[in-house]
Amino acid sequence: MARMYDARGNIYVVVAPEDLRRKGIALHEQAGQAAQTREAWALAAVEACCSWAPGTQPPGSKEHRSDGLLVGPFQSSHPFDLLIVNTDGTLAERSGNGLTIFSQALGDQGLWPAGEACLLRVHHDKADGDSPGETSVKPAQVEGVHGFWLDLGKPSFGPGAVSAHGVGSVAFNGRELSHVQPLSSLNAAWGRSQFARVGNPHCVTLVERADELPSNEQMREPGLSEGLTRIAYAMPTGAGVPCPEGVNLQWAMLESEGRIVARVFERGEGPTASSGTSASAVACAAWRVGWVAAGEVKIVMPGGTAPILLEEMDGELSRVSLFGMARLMG
Repeated sequence: MARMYDARGNIYVVVAPEDLRRKGIALHEQAGQAAQTREAWALAAVEACCSWAPGTQPPGSKEHRSDGLLVGPFQSSHPFDLLIVNTDGTLAERSGNGLTIFSQALGDQGLWPAGEACLLRVHHDKADGDSPGETSVKPAQVEGVHGFWLDLGKPSFGPGAVSAHGVGSVAFNGRELSHVQPLSSLNAAWGRSQFARVGNPHCVTLVERADELPSNEQMREPGLSEGLTRIAYAMPTGAGVPCPEGVNLQWAMLESEGRIVARVFERGEGPTASSGTSASAVACAAWRVGWVAAGEVKIVMPGGTAPILLEEMDGELSRVSLFGMARLMG
């Protein structure tokens, strides 16, 4: 049975592989093979699990009732394999909120070993990233809230980390950042970007004023939405420029010490209330330009605030971890 969960306003439907097969969707029994054949089943799965029932879509809402689909687990004990399906039928390499939701769902199903860390393995079909991508997840409590710490590993920076091409460079706070012309052509204030890979590819654009952060409503307006889609999405939906496999877009502003305000436009989805890996990428970019120090950083998004833990060694970020929590809806 498909179940819907919310993690800081990021909503995913969780469905077991066998439930999709019962619906007549031809999903391979092995997660790796299912990922490589996603064109044969992914859009049908999204339609079956993420679409609004006739007459139930609220006015002004997004096309789908969730931000994506989590398919799994493919086994009854850890490590657990899963697939993260965007609503356009593409696969994501990682989703912090998605993995938080999947962890909560495993616990609700009685599959999570009490108090232990588990390895979650996300399979995908992207040419520029390892599959499966592995994330260690451990139950935890932060400020009285029960959730999970996700070990997202060591981030990497720069155009090469996300296979970006055709970008310029610009100096900021003593660091060399990227100038993404398609972004700055949409808004002149969007001229300083930091590419980062935290499982997924990200492009964090640093701004100085709150009015330079796009709202989710603005990002849904036809002109801006089309421009951002061309940048963020891979072909044929987008232009695949500057990243052939697409790239998640974020905007970040330093609000106060250790606190960054952010907005997110996800490839394969569009504007979203929050994103765990995007929050992690924003924290990493803020560290690299000296806005924050290693330790706990709070990333404020429309859907909520994400605690991020940055660990530093020999002047480099050695690990980034995300705390997340999720609740079953309905």
